[in-house]
Amino acid sequence: MKRYKAYYQSEIGMIEIIGTEKEILGVKFIDGETEIIETPPPLKRCIEQLEEYFKGSRKIFSLILPLQGTDFQNRVWMELLKIPFGETKSYTDIAAAIGNRKAIRAVGQANGNNKISILIPCHRVIGRNGDLTGYGGGLWRKEWLLGHERKFRGR
Repeated sequence: MKRYKAYYQSEIGMIEIIGTEKEILGVKFIDGETEIIETPPPLKRCIEQLEEYFKGSRKIFSLILPLQGTDFQNRVWMELLKIPFGETKSYTDIAAAIGNRKAIRAVGQANGNNKISILIPCHRVIGRNGDLTGYGGGLWRKEWLLGHERKFRGR
């Protein structure tokens, strides 16, 4: 199936969206040049929903997101989707939720392998002591996203 790319300029950097005619396969922050050739409807919907998210009017995304990882990664990512807008969970919390309290590091690796950032909210996972830990888009973006969600949580 043919893949397409689209771009959204957010307040915290350029976001590249990768998808097909039917689904979103990747969302990530990028630096560098962008080139738009053709934008199918799912990517247009993703741009619209990201725009609503950054304006604070969208808290839940409504897009087709096929999970393309190992069974373990998919279980972790499904658990990330359960973390409410504006809230956080620790890696320990996620490991316990998927039934393997000792898999804290593996949860961190699965979180780091999430190719659909923001939509699958890996930024909502923090250290057990409340510290911000790794984020592919940079810790400053993770901090910004969490602050953004806290600001709009009650609205």
